[in-house]
Amino acid sequence: MRNDQETLSLKRRVLVLAICCTSLLVVSMDNTIVNVALPAIRADLQASITGLQWTIDAYTLVLACFLMLAGATGDRLGRKRTFQVGLAVFGLGSLLCSLAPSIGWLVAARAVQGIGGTMLNPVAMSIITNVFTDPRERARAIGVWGSVVGIALGLGPVLGGLLTETVGWRAIFWVNVPVVLVAIAATARYVPESRAPHARRPDPVGQILVVVLLASVVTGVIEAPRAGWTSPLIIGLGVLAVVALVALLMWERRRREPLIELRFFSSVPFSSATVVAVCAFAAFGSFLFLSTLYLQEVRGLSAFEAGLALLPAAVTATVCAPLSGRWVATRGPRTSLVIAGIATTLVAVVIAQVGPTTPLWVLLAAYAVFGIGFGLVNPPITNTAVSGMPRSQAGVAAAVASTSRQVGQSLGVAVSGTVVATAATVGTGLSAAWWVVGAATLVIGVLGVLATTARADATADRVADLFAEEATPARL
Repeated sequence: MRNDQETLSLKRRVLVLAICCTSLLVVSMDNTIVNVALPAIRADLQASITGLQWTIDAYTLVLACFLMLAGATGDRLGRKRTFQVGLAVFGLGSLLCSLAPSIGWLVAARAVQGIGGTMLNPVAMSIITNVFTDPRERARAIGVWGSVVGIALGLGPVLGGLLTETVGWRAIFWVNVPVVLVAIAATARYVPESRAPHARRPDPVGQILVVVLLASVVTGVIEAPRAGWTSPLIIGLGVLAVVALVALLMWERRRREPLIELRFFSSVPFSSATVVAVCAFAAFGSFLFLSTLYLQEVRGLSAFEAGLALLPAAVTATVCAPLSGRWVATRGPRTSLVIAGIATTLVAVVIAQVGPTTPLWVLLAAYAVFGIGFGLVNPPITNTAVSGMPRSQAGVAAAVASTSRQVGQSLGVAVSGTVVATAATVGTGLSAAWWVVGAATLVIGVLGVLATTARADATADRVADLFAEEATPARL
């Protein structure tokens, strides 16, 4: 009887993992599936480049703004309940996207999707950690969880292209609805409720300032080509961003449990992991956005053919991510970061030179090398961010790293789209944007060297000691 119960318990844990991975799949895939449909959306809704930028960034920007809040909400109110609400909101946003009559409505619906998405990934990770209590089981579960990102990267463009070409771009949002409904029912049946023993206190002022800061920066970059860099709107957004940043730094220093723990940034490895996350995902967001425009609008490929062309990047990223994890475990993060920086920078330089008649095999090879770099860079980000942190602070540090990824992707699409929009021709703009991508990826390799020295590691030890002292009760 005991063995039957243990088998049933294992089956239930696997089901919980499958449910959580489903949420990661749909959220991650919505970062990739929409890109190949952008030209079709542009034609159908008469959208500008700015409109296409907002179609991507309305989703990623909301994720960046509210990921940490959603994780804390799940810890406080219940992870299962928060997860189900997130699924429902994401499904509603997907349905609204499929019905959008104009680009403005589509952007608004994408923001609704993003609100739901914020309640899925961080909460799902907490559920997995709570369900898989054995360290080895937990490591395997997290490994499966991480591999889903590679699957989404590969499946998203191909599925998006196929649906766009055969049914229409609205179908890329329809497919989310039945998946979400099944996930809600499965969560109610199989996922246990859990809460954190000590949930972090809400920080509404800090949250508002983060939203104002990120929204001001992204809006300013996207709207500048239309309004003009010296227009009152753009200057006002710049001033607002600076004020929000200064106010955020001052406010968070005073909080006992801040939304963003500023003392983390005294650790050189942590700070570098944050910058690397922003640069890597800015490059990734730019890669998807620019490649879609080039493949369909310059080379004239169909949406499905463009999705297939991006497949080499997905394959190599999926293969290299676990390899990088093993390297980080045995050699530290330097090898992965340096190779990732070199690989992605070389790709940016090569693609900046391509034209309408560049042999397709050159592009496919370049995309495969980009996937190698992207696959190698992801594991060191989280590992470096939480390395040396006390267990009580590891979740908060990982949340900052996850937020940095979304910030990077939002900025990547904003900057690259703006470069294309301000250029004389699409081809000239694409080339210039890739040079910007190369500058960002070069930072990855440089930090891979500078942030992995003994002196840098010593700063991480000092931060860890600081929090360890606070966690130690005073003696009478």
